Amino acid sequence: MTDPTLRRLPVERLTEAQAAAELAALAEEIAQHDRAYYQEDAPKVSDAEYDELRLRNQAVEAAFPALVRADSPSVRIGAAPSAGFGKVVHARPMLSLGNVFTREDVAEFIAGIRRFLLLDEEAPVELTAEPKIDGLSISLRYENRRFVTGATRGDGRTGENVTANLLTLADVPKTLPPGAPVVLEVRGEVYMSRTDFLALNSRQMEAGAKPFANPRNAAAGSLRQLDPSITASRPLRLFAYAWGEASEESWSTQWAFLDQLESWGFATNPRRQLCASVDEALAVYDRLAADRHGLDYDIDGLVYKINRLDWQQRLGQVSRAPRWAVAHKFPAEQARTIVRDIAIQVGRTGTLTPVANLEPVTVGGVVVSRATLHNEDYIAEKDIRVGDTVVVQRAGDVIPQVVEVVLDARPPSTAPFVFPATCPACGSHAPRHEGEAARRCSGGLICPAQAVERLKHFVSRDAFDIEGLGGKHVEAFWTDGLIHRPSDIFRLAERRDDILQREGWGEKSVDNLLKAVDERRRISLDRLIYALGIRQVGQATARLLARQYGSFALWRQAMGEAENPESDAYRELLSVDGIGASMIEDIAAFMAEPHNREVLDDLERQVTVEDFVAPVVTTSPVAGKTVVFTGTLETMSRGEAKAGAEALGAKVAGSVSKKTDYVVVGADAGSKAKKAQELGLTVLGEQDWLALIGT
Repeated sequence: MTDPTLRRLPVERLTEAQAAAELAALAEEIAQHDRAYYQEDAPKVSDAEYDELRLRNQAVEAAFPALVRADSPSVRIGAAPSAGFGKVVHARPMLSLGNVFTREDVAEFIAGIRRFLLLDEEAPVELTAEPKIDGLSISLRYENRRFVTGATRGDGRTGENVTANLLTLADVPKTLPPGAPVVLEVRGEVYMSRTDFLALNSRQMEAGAKPFANPRNAAAGSLRQLDPSITASRPLRLFAYAWGEASEESWSTQWAFLDQLESWGFATNPRRQLCASVDEALAVYDRLAADRHGLDYDIDGLVYKINRLDWQQRLGQVSRAPRWAVAHKFPAEQARTIVRDIAIQVGRTGTLTPVANLEPVTVGGVVVSRATLHNEDYIAEKDIRVGDTVVVQRAGDVIPQVVEVVLDARPPSTAPFVFPATCPACGSHAPRHEGEAARRCSGGLICPAQAVERLKHFVSRDAFDIEGLGGKHVEAFWTDGLIHRPSDIFRLAERRDDILQREGWGEKSVDNLLKAVDERRRISLDRLIYALGIRQVGQATARLLARQYGSFALWRQAMGEAENPESDAYRELLSVDGIGASMIEDIAAFMAEPHNREVLDDLERQVTVEDFVAPVVTTSPVAGKTVVFTGTLETMSRGEAKAGAEALGAKVAGSVSKKTDYVVVGADAGSKAKKAQELGLTVLGEQDWLALIGT
């Protein structure tokens, strides 16, 4: 978890080591929340707390650009699609949105647009303002004006094929009228109205089934059913608001496209509005905030989009979001409740995380009963005690954050919470290292909590993705000695009779499990690296390592040699963009552990690790090239130039080195241009660069 002590520090006061540690913790924590929200439809934190994590990550990265990680939340969208559905590669990525929270943030968003496009301060910037629906993002593909494929957003590049389920929605046109593009992807949000949600939950309880927590979970769970007949029985609806691939674009503004959608038979939000200024957009926000509880669907803010499509195209995108759109979020809702207990959970890396068990309370229409307390500094800072009345807030669903303790309501018998110095799972010492907020169990693989959590991670969707071997099964198999290390999973066929003796396991379920295990005996290098659960190595970092080394054997050899900071292997690893000294230390520590090396040896006997094959991104002349921009450009801002280069598959660097392919110089280029000449690099003027890329 992230460190509240560090988070209280202004970014400019962070040391480089503190910033690296905080970014590593943020990347891990946000990735966990993304999986819970996008894959499991069961988020574990409130929107407000999640947004706070992303904002802090963004601020630290802006101050320490050299520390931006390959698995940074700023370059990742959503989570990988579930294995239960076929996969659909989006013709154009389904991006996320950046968030703003204040009126000043909105004004700065527009100011940033002006700077990027080199507009005068008085130049009008027209916006569309559309309610931000709290549902499930989907893409509908039409070919020859017939609906052919429907998919969830997934990780932004690849989503789940839910075509059969979307065919059951009355709001999804099965054909488009003459005049619509021959090929068109329509993006929108599947949601459930509050009225239908309450009726569905009433039926769930009458049938003895578990009710849904909120309309968003109900909509997502209903659409992501393997049986379309279940989806057909659920009252799902759709608001359309954007497009992906289109064979032709006859519209020149966002507003005109929304009108086109309605003419083609799609529902658009009736509260959308065209705004000529920031003040008009903020007035729409104020009215919507006042009316939101009277709407029959959940919204969590307002989305502003630049209306002109030519400006949208010039603005392009950052890694996970368009520059031309932003979400203005509503403030969190609050309530009071009582802390009944503070429990300590142990994660797969040994982190001790305190969790507050709350007296159930309704916050914004959702009953919540638990809240993460991060670590002992968070508890000490707010002086949270068992028995305290606390203010909690949520801006989305489920677990809220504790805002403050109501000291006037504190019972006289309460005592400050004493954070344990030993692991509650194995009794091992749990030290807190300098520069870190979290305590970590030193028991390693002898700690049952860590061993079980590591095995759960190993079989998770983004790792080996073994269907039928969920967390509860992993816990039970580990407790009963059926599995102790990852390779034991691939020997479960030898324990078939033992599994058959277990409650709930029959011939068919055991055979299905063993078949699922066998189907995962081939795995890509990046998924294997991620599955090992090395601290700080998330999906993006695992992919980066796989791309760098290519094969399992070369990766193992290089990681072992990188333990020595004076080695060529260490220097090579450190030169990889996105890999820092702290991460190398954790990888080297993992490889230095004899037990871990034994696990890898045993795994090699059980599975086949496929070499990494890098996909071809583009055929542009600068694809795969490293480009540095320096000086003031005349025809575009530096940001626009970088965005255009990245869109063509180039890697934009901030400093000049021997590995730089092109240095594009403008006026007052300075030291970077001089260094480029000293190194004999290719130096291009602005017009030379535009000619090279064909602009």
